[in-house]
Amino acid sequence: MPLETEQRDGLALTFAMLFPGVMAWLYFVQLAGTQAQANPALQFAFGAGKFIQFTFPAFYVWWFERERLILRPPTRRGLELGFAFGALTAAAILTLYYFWLKHSPLLGDAPDRIYRKVQEFGLATPLGYLLLGLFICMVHSLFEEYYWRWFVFGTLKRHTPAAGAIVLSSLGFMLHHIVILGVYFPDRFWTLAIPFSICVGVGGGVWAWIYHRASSLYAAWLSHAMIDAAVLLVGYDMLTQFWWDPATGLAIPDLVK
Repeated sequence: MPLETEQRDGLALTFAMLFPGVMAWLYFVQLAGTQAQANPALQFAFGAGKFIQFTFPAFYVWWFERERLILRPPTRRGLELGFAFGALTAAAILTLYYFWLKHSPLLGDAPDRIYRKVQEFGLATPLGYLLLGLFICMVHSLFEEYYWRWFVFGTLKRHTPAAGAIVLSSLGFMLHHIVILGVYFPDRFWTLAIPFSICVGVGGGVWAWIYHRASSLYAAWLSHAMIDAAVLLVGYDMLTQFWWDPATGLAIPDLVK
């Protein structure tokens, strides 16, 4: 492979692997508001950051490697692997939460922090959260797979063995989750934020392996969507205290609209 191509890919990969972490730091730390209300600056930064992140691979490949723009159909073997990993991991997440974390002091004020963040996004109602969840599960998970597995892992694999590409792409995928989880669990950074981030990195590695085996994003996307759904279900359960009166089970009028 020409040296010019290696250098070009190296710069593109450096940007691709670091940019999500920088943007997560920007809109979860630097632009985080102190008021319980929508935050236009955060919303703009989030939208602009996601636009840049998810259009960069398409423009890069279109300009330099159009032969990579091939839509491959799903395979039964790949979908089976994706579903199995998604189902097992989702079950583990729900079991860990409902049988331990929900009733332990480890979560601390995480529900309050999560609620303040959805307020900043202007989605702090059950309907808003549902729409957010549908977007994350159905759309955002696909774009993340296209970004991290198709582009980052796929480009790394041109320059390093598949095992190395899996490890490096997963570390990049884990990086911005450290920022996000560090915001939600600031007092439990080493006991919750880092272990959960490592789990995310391992999950990214499995998705890269599934993508490598199946040569299609559908399997990894299915698995990613299932796991995101489990995480969002946990988030919903943590936020119910802000929407429903625990004594009566009725909606809190000022919060459920």
